[in-house]
Amino acid sequence: MGDIIPATSKEKEGGKLLISCPMRTTTNYMVWAIRMKILLKLHKVWEATETETNEVEKNIMATAIIFQSILVTLTLQVGDLDTAKKVWEAIKTRHVGADRVREARLQTLMAEFDRLKMKDKDTIDDFVGRISEISSKSTALGENIDEAKLVKKFLSSLPRKRYIHIVASLEQILDLNTTSFEDIIGRLKTYEERICEEEGDSQEQIKLMYGNSEAQFHREHQGDYRGRGRGGSYYNRGRGRGRAYWDNRDASRITCYRCDKIGHFAVTCPDRLLKLQETQEGKEEDTEEADALMNDDA
Repeated sequence: MGDIIPATSKEKEGGKLLISCPMRTTTNYMVWAIRMKILLKLHKVWEATETETNEVEKNIMATAIIFQSILVTLTLQVGDLDTAKKVWEAIKTRHVGADRVREARLQTLMAEFDRLKMKDKDTIDDFVGRISEISSKSTALGENIDEAKLVKKFLSSLPRKRYIHIVASLEQILDLNTTSFEDIIGRLKTYEERICEEEGDSQEQIKLMYGNSEAQFHREHQGDYRGRGRGGSYYNRGRGRGRAYWDNRDASRITCYRCDKIGHFAVTCPDRLLKLQETQEGKEEDTEEADALMNDDA
């Protein structure tokens, strides 16, 4: 939405001031209309924009105020209209369109409202901004969304995993038909801040536990490799107490240095045992073939 550009004030003769008006742009109609309505009421000429009036002075005053708040291009488009009501309606029509176009826009907006859901990465402020934007657009199109409907939509669109407890509590202790939207927002923002604090503490605890487990893991397995400098193998060739040591070790967190798989030592590696078996079978086949050749020669 564009910024409201205030018209400059100039002092008239006699000390009176010209009226300073918010400037209508191509993107700020809603805010402009709200401010202009207040300004026209302040000068007691708002009724001239609602109904056709025979009071010439009110018509002229209201039309003059409106013309001060619109750009030159729009002034040329509505300059031939002779009453403040016609000028006001012409500007409004250019924003909201004709009745059919307005109805189509409203239906699209309500469908967007029904589909609206808060994403896990959104904050309460983010989601409230999206709901408020749709509500404001609907109001500009002539359809006000009831506050009770906003409250119920807001609560039903929150991520259940994160907010189910607070939503259930609010539904039990509050009358959602009379509770204000701002009240619900305040309660949810307080709950969100508390969740963020608890999640921050949990993350710190997880990091601490992870660091401690890593240190413990390295301490436990630091001695597992001390035997590698003696005997050419860290499992001591399976002799004496070396085999008993490895047999009694918990292999669930051990990574085999032969196959890089977890759950066994290299001495009991399936790949190693399979290769040993294939080698043994190959030797037996060679022996049988040699015996057969010797028998044939005999």
